[in-house]
Amino acid sequence: MVKKNTCIFISGYGSNLKSLIKRSREYNFPAKIKLVVSNNSKANGIFYAKKNSIPYLLINTKKRNFDFEILKSLKKYKISLICLAGYMKIIPKRLIRNFKKPIINIHPSLLPKFKGLNTYERVLKNKEIQTGCTVHHVSEKLDDGKIILKKRFFIQKSDNIKILKNKTQNLERIGFSEAIINLFRYN
Repeated sequence: MVKKNTCIFISGYGSNLKSLIKRSREYNFPAKIKLVVSNNSKANGIFYAKKNSIPYLLINTKKRNFDFEILKSLKKYKISLICLAGYMKIIPKRLIRNFKKPIINIHPSLLPKFKGLNTYERVLKNKEIQTGCTVHHVSEKLDDGKIILKKRFFIQKSDNIKILKNKTQNLERIGFSEAIINLFRYN
């Protein structure tokens, strides 16, 4: 199997990154993580990149034309797929237009419901019966690209924000890998 060179964008803890690194070592998993990009120099996910000898790029999203720096690194590492795994910034339209390969995101709600931030709070406030996560293609509109897959669970009356977040993140670690497999199954 020829694996696709993959770049993971992160902003924080890196639990999805850690899971994807583990899966990428499996013979039949279609992605090989070649680069990690983060807008946060203190992101714990950088530790996983270092520990696994994966090159990483720290970016300053306030710097003008930072997207060119990203595009240069994507080209250098021959990246065929970008995965947004807890990346808390909007991808510049110019990067989406110039990359011309799949960019996928994992979102902690059942899209199209609860796009954007503070999803757990909004799910509880809206008294939803179920929630979960969605993996979707990134488009120029926020959390609006074609859906690859959804994972869901029923909300218990005792669930709070912390519990919802934990349950959702457990599903994300499964769902992200499944979405990558689905993405390349017929390619």
